[in-house]
Amino acid sequence: MTPAAPWTPVPVPAAADPRSVPSHWFNLVPSLPGAVPPPREPEGAEQDDWGSRIALQQRIRLDAVRAQDAATEPFLEIPKRVREELASIGRPTPLLRARALERYLDTPARIYLKREDVLPTGSFKLNSAIAQAHYAAEQGVGTLVTETGAGQWGHAVAWAARRFGLKAVIYWAGVSARQKPGRNALIEMLGAEVYPSPSEQTPVGKALLRDGRHLLGSLGTAIGEAISHAALHPETRYISGSNLAHVLIHQTVIGQETKAQLAALGEQPDALIACVGGGSNLGGFMGPFLAEKAERGDGLLLLGAESASAPRLTRGTLRYDHADPEGVTPLSKSYTLGRDYELPETHVGGLRQHSGSPLIGVLRGEGLLDATAYEEADAFETGRLVLSTEGMLIAPESCHALRAAVDRAVLARETGRSEVIVACVSGNGLLDLDGYLAHR
Repeated sequence: MTPAAPWTPVPVPAAADPRSVPSHWFNLVPSLPGAVPPPREPEGAEQDDWGSRIALQQRIRLDAVRAQDAATEPFLEIPKRVREELASIGRPTPLLRARALERYLDTPARIYLKREDVLPTGSFKLNSAIAQAHYAAEQGVGTLVTETGAGQWGHAVAWAARRFGLKAVIYWAGVSARQKPGRNALIEMLGAEVYPSPSEQTPVGKALLRDGRHLLGSLGTAIGEAISHAALHPETRYISGSNLAHVLIHQTVIGQETKAQLAALGEQPDALIACVGGGSNLGGFMGPFLAEKAERGDGLLLLGAESASAPRLTRGTLRYDHADPEGVTPLSKSYTLGRDYELPETHVGGLRQHSGSPLIGVLRGEGLLDATAYEEADAFETGRLVLSTEGMLIAPESCHALRAAVDRAVLARETGRSEVIVACVSGNGLLDLDGYLAHR
């Protein structure tokens, strides 16, 4: 379903050489079919402990990313150092034809997998971590603080901070930190300080512990603690790995590479599928195809696969809400389950949050993005299938995208339709073996 109003997003040409790193990021905002709702202050903000949330966000964030959030140009030049770093970690990442999986499913569909799992930290998160660490070093910032859900973003920030000579402080959703001792060890070996959230380190964490709320921890609790930490340490800057416009902008290297690789193969996608938590891998993967979506309408499916334990896009509502349970962040308009929603314990930490990106909210609200939700057990079953056919173990979050791709390929078998399905493999599963073992 396409928007009723005229919509003309900026076309993104396929690169002349699909083996090269893109020279520019694509800015999704000018190509969205509707305006991104601006953040708001909560009622009575001027009288509470945090005061203006918007002013706080401006004060604790990097200058360059604030400028990118406000940018109206369709393309933003990638700094030379960032391009060099992206090339050094293995970009462009491969686009794999999953022939063994196709044979197993006996489908006429052609399934392609965009392999972000092959990057040094095992996920797409490095694409933005490198950019933000570069900007921090340019600004003369010495310490970065952030949150992480499954740990992929925290791992990427620790890696990038070490590369640029910075210190990293990570607040990690407590349930995932306890589930992933191997990733915790890697993050600490890279020199980062790690605090399972909620913690005793910040006023936000102490309040949650005192009140007995969200004790399992979530990306939301970790966001609140990271912002609280930055507010108390003027020399530190807070960075985010999800939701915000600049993060989705940095991730568009994924979609631009995919577009160039498909063009080199003479293929046109019929379905683009990604898992969706905050929305950065989905937005970065699908954003460069928005002009094609506008042209083809229902001929190009954009599909987000989420966790049934945090079903924002399939069961949430599009409204203003805080991104953290304590209300430290400004109100942003996205699909949300409500900041008081107690997220159950799962092994899918990257999709385990109550709200998402306002940009993804626009895509979903305008009818451009379809969504489906899967139970954790079904996702891990698909992960084992991909391992047995393609020999790759993918992250639990990515398993949701692959489950949706498998379902689409089975439908193609039943209808006899030969179509091109492209799924983003956002992360590697070797540090998620406990989750796989829990679903044997």
